[in-house]
Amino acid sequence: MFSVTIFAVGKLKEPWLREGFSEYRKRLSAYCDLSVVEIPEHRLPEAPSPAQIQKGLEEEGRAILDRAGKAPLVALCIEGKTLSSPDLARFLGERQQAGSSLAFVIGGSFGLAGQVKDQAVLRLSVSPMTFPHQLFRVMLAEQLYRGFSILSGGKYHK
Repeated sequence: MFSVTIFAVGKLKEPWLREGFSEYRKRLSAYCDLSVVEIPEHRLPEAPSPAQIQKGLEEEGRAILDRAGKAPLVALCIEGKTLSSPDLARFLGERQQAGSSLAFVIGGSFGLAGQVKDQAVLRLSVSPMTFPHQLFRVMLAEQLYRGFSILSGGKYHK
């Protein structure tokens, strides 16, 4: 079965976010083996300097890349390429044919380290708007479910 990993900086703290993610995780089990790797968020002072932010991003980036191994990465970042849901489905289908795994990376409050973006097979943006990274984990799970549903000819996507 196709393996999808979500690397996420930080934990899902709110019960409603955990419940929402859990629902889509259950639905996705029909299409892929989904796993989540939570990366500890680098602690920063109240008003961090650009150098402190950069150091934190680099530490988080190293932790992500150490755990990702050779899995193809999709870096979720605002400057990435936007895809429609059918386009995401096509991308998922192509990756399924090309290999057995894919990893999506959600950064923390300050985004993702350059070294993670540089190693990604795709930089993906869902919107020019900014979303809380915890909420985005639920949104990503929903879009993955929608994409796999499209691929299988399901009725979820309208």
